[in-house]
Amino acid sequence: MLTHPLQDLETWVLFFSGADLPVLRHTARQLEEAHARIDRINGRDVARIVLQDPLMTVKVLAYIQPFSGKRLRSDITTIASAVMMIGVEPFFEKFRELITVEHLLKSEPQAMLGTLQLIRRVQRAAHYAHEWALWRQDLNVEEVTIAALLHDLAEILLWCFAPGLAAAIRDRQRADSTLRSTVAQEQVLGIQLMDLQLALCRAWHLPELLAHLIDPAQADHPRIRNVQLAVDLARHTANGWNNAALPDDFAALENLLHLNRDSLIDRLKLTDEEKAQLPPMPLMPTPGQ
Repeated sequence: MLTHPLQDLETWVLFFSGADLPVLRHTARQLEEAHARIDRINGRDVARIVLQDPLMTVKVLAYIQPFSGKRLRSDITTIASAVMMIGVEPFFEKFRELITVEHLLKSEPQAMLGTLQLIRRVQRAAHYAHEWALWRQDLNVEEVTIAALLHDLAEILLWCFAPGLAAAIRDRQRADSTLRSTVAQEQVLGIQLMDLQLALCRAWHLPELLAHLIDPAQADHPRIRNVQLAVDLARHTANGWNNAALPDDFAALENLLHLNRDSLIDRLKLTDEEKAQLPPMPLMPTPGQ
């Protein structure tokens, strides 16, 4: 476990590039069960298991890229395609002995809690991104889903391998609600996590498209707006539906999805209790007006 920040961005990238990334215990168990009935499953079944777990997803994408570059003219950007290219049996052979987050952090219960809470949040972001990409009739829904799932990967890695530093960033922001996350990250780590994330995308040769979808600098494109708004909504509702940022989130979503307020709330499947928590929201013009 890292207890002190590394000297620069390059050193952080080298550290994580050499690390054996853990996966969720639930993922490891599901893959073991799937392997036991290998004659009755296909690549899509395997992809469904992988896509619940941001760490397993990036392990698979990082593994496949050197092979895809030699054989194909374009990047493999989906897990289903990656499993198809590897082959189901070789996939299980390659990812047979997986270290789990729960094992890695068994002596750090607060770090485990922080990691699992963050992973739950990115799972929700991926769910939102998937639903909205379907609604928008995106040409490749899984790419958008993966981008949301991996959007906070560097933060997940920090919780796994440097939990004290991750907690220090969180505690600074809790103590000062006006402190921006990028400022807190630089204060504690000396770098911003998004810079680390994009550098890891390059180091692991992840598809350029995914790096673009994760990069907030590209935010004007509808696909990237889809990802960013899913990440924002999952973050702002992590502790309930009363966050002061929700009116802005809802207005942006109504614009992206061309839905009115009531239709958006219906699509989000909010309970009556969750609707009652929502902060006051200004009336918005009908999308397109």
